[in-house]
Amino acid sequence: MMAAGTLFAGKSLLTELIVDEKGYQLTVLHTNDVHSRIEPFPMDGGSNQGLGGVAARAEIIKKIRREEEHVLLLDAGDIFQGTPYFNFYKGEPEIKAMSSMGYEAATIGNHDFDAGLENLATQLTNHAKFPMLVSNYDFTGTPMEYKHEPYKIFKKGKIKIGVFGLGIEMAGLISENLSAGTKYLDPITKGNEIAYKLKKEKNCDLVICLSHLGYQYSDNKVSDKRLANETENIDLIIGGHTHTFLNAPVVFKNKKGDDVIVNQVGWAGINLGRLDFNFSKYPKKKLSGSSSITVTKKTEE
Repeated sequence: MMAAGTLFAGKSLLTELIVDEKGYQLTVLHTNDVHSRIEPFPMDGGSNQGLGGVAARAEIIKKIRREEEHVLLLDAGDIFQGTPYFNFYKGEPEIKAMSSMGYEAATIGNHDFDAGLENLATQLTNHAKFPMLVSNYDFTGTPMEYKHEPYKIFKKGKIKIGVFGLGIEMAGLISENLSAGTKYLDPITKGNEIAYKLKKEKNCDLVICLSHLGYQYSDNKVSDKRLANETENIDLIIGGHTHTFLNAPVVFKNKKGDDVIVNQVGWAGINLGRLDFNFSKYPKKKLSGSSSITVTKKTEE
């Protein structure tokens, strides 16, 4: 009887350890620059034919959520513009689709201003079940004043994740009449400020920046690379704007010499980025795996 009792207790302890370990794993899924690509590219012989589309992406996301306990789904901006869906419906189907897929946060890209601030605010108010995060646009006195947040904190099991957004400089990209009243603030200054708050004051285990700054430039324009190099406390930058297809995440060093992971998965919803993190109790974290998943409908044999 004693032996049986000991065996049962041991099994329970093992189960607890397995559950505890699951609490320290996180899968980050992400897109950028989807540009109103609701349907796949047409089967017209082009290099992207059959790729992308909301339905195929939704199925991939559902499958991963069935397999993994803790999943965070994010977007790095330019949700709007690029197909007739936006021309006719001004962003409604895009935001509805993201809400249906369970996106948990996004940031603002320059093309998300393309039908004006009032339209963006209306689409978010009526259809978004996720927050729009941007910390370096001051929307005071505009229709977007109360329709965005600088950051949001998510709890996934035992992991606390701080997510914030940074937008690109508007001059030369966004017409003044579409962004009237919006003030652009230096993204490196704001990045340092918000990341410090999330890591040091809010005690986040992982700090993620949703960036629409662009991967890198030949001049000194602010980019994801510069942001990584010139800040502290950011662990992961999910990028957009430059439509960069990275074969694998790139690691840069920050001001303190710590690693900053940067990833971007092209455009038009052709790829879904996946980053898997493992956390220990101490609390060390490491990127245990990454992939760029091609979004395409399965063909029947």
